Amino acid sequence: MLSTRKPLRVAVVGGGVTGLTAAWQIQRLGHRVTVLEAGARAGGVVGAQRLGAWLQELGPNSLLEGSPEIAAFVDDVGLAPRRLYAAPAAKQRYLVRGGRPVALPTSPGAFLRTPLFSAGAKLRLMLEPFRRRAPADADESLADFVRRRLGREFLDYAINPFVAGVYAGDPERLSVRYAFPRLHALEQEHGSLLLGALRRRNPSGGPKGRIFSFPEGLGEIPRALQARLLDPVLLRTRVTALRRAGAGWRLTLDQRGTLGEAEFDLVVCALPADALAALEFPELAPDAGLRLLAEIPHPAVVSVFTGHRREDVTHPLDGFGLLMPGVEGGRILGTLFSSTLFPGRAPEGHVALTTFVGGTRQPELAALDDAALATLVREELGRLLGVGGTPAIFRVQRWPRAIPQYAPGHERFLTAIRRLEAAAPGVFVGGNCRDGISLPNCIAAGYRLAAAVRRHTEV
Repeated sequence: MLSTRKPLRVAVVGGGVTGLTAAWQIQRLGHRVTVLEAGARAGGVVGAQRLGAWLQELGPNSLLEGSPEIAAFVDDVGLAPRRLYAAPAAKQRYLVRGGRPVALPTSPGAFLRTPLFSAGAKLRLMLEPFRRRAPADADESLADFVRRRLGREFLDYAINPFVAGVYAGDPERLSVRYAFPRLHALEQEHGSLLLGALRRRNPSGGPKGRIFSFPEGLGEIPRALQARLLDPVLLRTRVTALRRAGAGWRLTLDQRGTLGEAEFDLVVCALPADALAALEFPELAPDAGLRLLAEIPHPAVVSVFTGHRREDVTHPLDGFGLLMPGVEGGRILGTLFSSTLFPGRAPEGHVALTTFVGGTRQPELAALDDAALATLVREELGRLLGVGGTPAIFRVQRWPRAIPQYAPGHERFLTAIRRLEAAAPGVFVGGNCRDGISLPNCIAAGYRLAAAVRRHTEV
C-alpha cells in the first residue's frame, strides 16, 4: 500500500470514456495522471462528426439518465446546460413483423390489442409469475432463460431484436447472468420478471430513465472530460509491456514506431479485451496475464448514416427507431430515426437515419464494401420505411470488433482479470469486457477504477 502524502504518478492506459473518467477522478484525489491512448483521438467508440447541418454519431447515439449517478456525472463534468432530452415524438419503438414496422405497445390495453404477439404469447406472459426460478449459480443462455419464462414467441419478437440492438448479438450465445444481470437478479430476488420489475420500478427515486444527448452529440462527453485534465492525452501512444520498477511500474511505449519507457507508481488499464490480451507482463507467470481475453467474441458492426429529403420517406418516423427480429430474415439489425430523436441532426426539410448492419447474426454483411452497403441499406429502408430517391448524404462507420459478447462461461475472463490484479499490485483493470457494455457502464467503470486507486493508496 502506498502513502498519499505526496501525489503519485498514475498512468491511465486507454483514452475511452472509462479511461478519461477514471483519470479525471484520480486527478481529483490529488495525483498526477497521464492518459496514454493508442488511437488518433480520445473517446473510443464515443464520438460524432458535424457534416454541415448533419450530425453523424460514430458509436452510441444516446445516453439513458437512468440513475442519479449519471445525472450527477453530467452536472459535474459541466454538460448539464447542454443536455438535450429526446423529443416526445421519439417515445414510440417499432419492431418488424410480417415485413412491416409495428409499434410496440406502451400500455396494458395496447398490449392486449397489439398484433405483435399472438393470444397464446400474451397468455404465456401473464402466467410468467408462476414459473419456477433457476438455481442461483446456473449460467444459462439468455435464449434458454426467455424460452423458460416467457416462451418462444417473446424470444423471437421481443428479446432477439432487443439483443441485436444492444449487443449486436444472439440470445443463444449470451449469458443472462453476465450480459443481463438485472434480468437474472429479478428472477432470483422476486421469482418473477413482471413482479420484480413492478417492485423495483425506479427504486432510487432518481431520474425516470429519460434519454438524452447534446447539441454536438455524445462526443461532447470525452471532450469535456479531456478539458478537465491537467495534462493532455498522449495520442498514438501504445503501451506494449509493464515491468516492475521498485514499488511502481515501468511501461514500454510505442509512439508511432518509436519505442520508449516511462515509470509510474500506479497503472490503470481501461482497454478493450484484445488490447488487454496483447499487454505483456514479462515478470509474471504466463497464466497470470490477460491473453485469455483474446477469446472474447467481438462481432463486426457497420453503422450507416443516411440523410433524405422528408418527402422521399413515407413513414412518419414517429419514434426512436425500428429493430429487426432475426426470424424476419432482414439484412439490417435496426435503424434509428436520428433526426426525430434530437434536433440539429439534419437540415430543414430533411431526415437522418442511422442503420446498423452485421453483428453476430450476419457478420458477412459487415464486410461488404461501401457501394454494396449503400444498395443493401437503400433496399431495406425502401421496403420498411418507404424511403425513395437518392440519399442527400451517405456515410459509413466500421467497427471491426464492436461489442464484447458476454457468453456463458464469461466468469473465466473475469477470473483472469482478478488474478492479474492480485499478481500485479498497483495495476487496475476495467472496461467493457469487465464492467458492462453500455455508456453508463463505462462511466461507472471509471468511477470504480478511481475508487480502487483511492483504497489502494489509503494510509
